[in-house]
Amino acid sequence: MGSPNTAFSEMVVSTLRKHNEELTDNVSKHNALLNRLEKKGKIEVIDGGYEIVEPLDYAENSSFQRYSGYDILSVQASDVLSAAKYDWKQAAVHVTANGREIRMNQGRAQLLKLVHARVQNALRTFRNNLAADVYSDGTAANQINGLQALVADAGTGTVGGIDSSAYTFWKNAVQSAAAPLQGGSAITPSKTTIQSLMLPLWLELTRGGDAPDIIVSSNDYFTFYEESLSDLKRYTDEKESVGGGFVSLKYKSADVIHDGGTLGGGIAAAHMYFLNTNFLKLVVHKDANLTEIPEQRAINQDAVVVPIIWQGNLTLSNRSLQGVLKA
Repeated sequence: MGSPNTAFSEMVVSTLRKHNEELTDNVSKHNALLNRLEKKGKIEVIDGGYEIVEPLDYAENSSFQRYSGYDILSVQASDVLSAAKYDWKQAAVHVTANGREIRMNQGRAQLLKLVHARVQNALRTFRNNLAADVYSDGTAANQINGLQALVADAGTGTVGGIDSSAYTFWKNAVQSAAAPLQGGSAITPSKTTIQSLMLPLWLELTRGGDAPDIIVSSNDYFTFYEESLSDLKRYTDEKESVGGGFVSLKYKSADVIHDGGTLGGGIAAAHMYFLNTNFLKLVVHKDANLTEIPEQRAINQDAVVVPIIWQGNLTLSNRSLQGVLKA
């Protein structure tokens, strides 16, 4: 295997390639939303493109008509489909070891333990940061679109290259406790009022067979909702809902999951996102899906670095069927 440094690099690469599918699964299972997307087949691995293009279905087909006998049928072109375009975003994490550590762990068994520990640490770091980015506003350098961007507090903004001030179909729904959808004065969120805020947003987002299938919530709003159920709590069986160890309640047909966290990586306080994941997708490049690239060595350091790279973004194809409940 050559030098100890080379042996370390080869073991890292071998470990990553042997467990690649398991490693990517572990990343999705760490986050309630990504876990739902993975279960619904909404994590898509593609082979390239200058941008990520998502076709949109935002209006009814105007050629529908009722007719009788020899009535002339409309063949007018219907401008139904457009597309949102999302930039590729990149992230990397590195498996590192210095020469002293490698030489101290010579011998296959010892070196394998070191490799395993460093790989697990790198992947845990990656999944924690990706989970945080999923709920972000996407304004940090090279950060993916998070829910604060895709399903904005104001319902507006430019997402996927489409300016919602010019194209009103591209606004998401907003239920503000300060100015409720149903009208009337402000409502202070609590266990006795949370459902009065949830129902109008649910109705706003339900159109025929389309309805939110998951509600991801900050800890405080999840607590209000659970307390509002009193003795009527219904916890969803892990196998029938999100899985991955996430505890969820039901609101109508949707799973309600808290993902607030205490380390700054979860949903911001006083937020509930009502999501129809049929129109939400995590797109990943096939050549940068937690993929290792050749080891890097500095000319002035006794160390080995094996980069693990990722490239993708969180995308939406219908924004009007997504909503946020906020203070």
